[in-house]
Parts: sequence; structure tokens; C-alpha cells
Amino acid sequence: MTRWLPHAQILTAGVLWGLIGLFNRGLAAGGLSPASIVLVRNLGGLAVLALVFLLADRSVFRVELRHLPWFFGTGVVSVLLFTLCYFTCQQLCSLAVAAILLYTAPTFVVVLSALLWQDRLTRRKVIALTLTFLGCALASGLGSGTLAVTLPGLLLGVGSGFFYGLYSIFGRYALARYRPATVTLYTFLFAGAGSLLVLRPAELAAAFDGPDMALLALGLVVVATVLPYLLYTGGLAKLDSGRAAILASVEPVAAAFVGALAFGEGLGPGVVLGLACILISVYVLR
Repeated sequence: MTRWLPHAQILTAGVLWGLIGLFNRGLAAGGLSPASIVLVRNLGGLAVLALVFLLADRSVFRVELRHLPWFFGTGVVSVLLFTLCYFTCQQLCSLAVAAILLYTAPTFVVVLSALLWQDRLTRRKVIALTLTFLGCALASGLGSGTLAVTLPGLLLGVGSGFFYGLYSIFGRYALARYRPATVTLYTFLFAGAGSLLVLRPAELAAAFDGPDMALLALGLVVVATVLPYLLYTGGLAKLDSGRAAILASVEPVAAAFVGALAFGEGLGPGVVLGLACILISVYVLR
């Protein structure tokens, strides 16, 4: 059972991340720009994590100053830049396509892990990575003449994949010295502080004039941010970066179903076949 726990943690994190669009679309409809949604997510995540650990375990706050660059990497270079790219991409593309473009991330992670730590590029990993690529291509409509992705959306989607993948790289350095809870907390300390650069007080004040927006923000922060990052970081501490990144590719599956069920976005044959490839890649890495 212990052997499968990190796999379950990362798969659960992927599903929870797939719910992001459910909250983002509601917040955007209420008047928040992608930049303001990023601010709400990152500062809200910091507030929740800080409160929980202040009450439950203050040892989580102890780090050495010389290791702060790792958390700058996970928080600013990864989380902040990834969310800015991803949330903007979701405004330009369907939730399924945005999530699928995000999952160019495993390729970046596998290549960087091989270069930095000489992680073995096993046959299973290559098969899983190929299936993930194929799934992305099919689900996004490549070759069918139905690809509804603009060039800005494509660039933002691939950018989100690159920056998202860097979390597994910087996080691996940090996890060599610190617990997952500490890594997650300091990630959002830097991501939250960095998000202040895109602060728009008037927009936030106008949008949060009722309980509905507050509930959407709470869902984004707790369900689609704090919980999955704690789960993913915990799983990453026990698995190699490439395997973890590929397993988390269940996110497009969840995002596609959220898009279909909540927003009426189509699930054509290409999308279904592409999602099946992604699920098979997860099975290959069992």
C-alpha cells in the first residue's frame, strides 16, 4: 500500500488541478482578469497554508537563507509564470485544449531530469511520454482541421507547460533538504509576493461585492491549489520528477470533463481518443 501512495497522491493532485477551470471561468465572468485570478490563487494559497501551519506545526517555517533561491524557483519562476500563462490561455482556448497544451510539461521534465540527475530514460517512460504527446495532439485537433487554437494561445499554453514543469525540477532540489509542507509553504510565499506585481485593487473591489465570488475564490484556493500542491509535492518526494510529471497528466482528463459538463464544451472523437492515450500512459507507469 505504501508503494502506491505517492502515485495516488499525484493522480489525485492532477484531478484536483483539472477543476481549476470550474472556478476560473466563474471568477472571470464576475469581472476578474487572469492576472487578478493569479493574485487571488497565490495570495489565498499563502494565507491558507500559513494559517494551517501556524496552528499545527510551526517547524515548517524553518529554512536556511541560502536555500531561498530554490523557493524563488518553485514560487516565481514556476507557479507565478505558469499560472499567468495558463489562466490567460484558458481565456483564449477551451479548457481541454489549455490543459492539454499545459501537458507538454512532462517532456521538459524528463529531458531536464536526464541532464541534471542522469535519471534513466526507461522504456516505460518513453512509451508513456509518447502516448502523452499523441494524446495531446489528438485531443487538441491536430490533423483534423478543427484546431481552434490561436498563435498567442498556443504560445501561452506551451509556456505554461514549460514553467509548470520547472516546479518538479526546483522542487526536487528543495525536497532533498526539506519536507513537502515546507516546500509548498515557501513556494506560495514567493508566488504570493510576486503576484502583488499584478495587483489591481479597483478590479478586486468591484468584483468581490457578493458571496458568490468569495465562494469561487475559496474553491480555487483550497480545492484547486492548496490540496493538490501538498499532494503533488508529497508524491514528488518519493518519485523521480519525470514519472511524477507524466502521472499528473490526468489533469487534462478532468479538465475536459469539467469543460463538457459545466460549460458545454464538445468532447469529440479526437478528444476522447486523446484522453484515452493519456490514461493509458498513466497505466504504463503504474
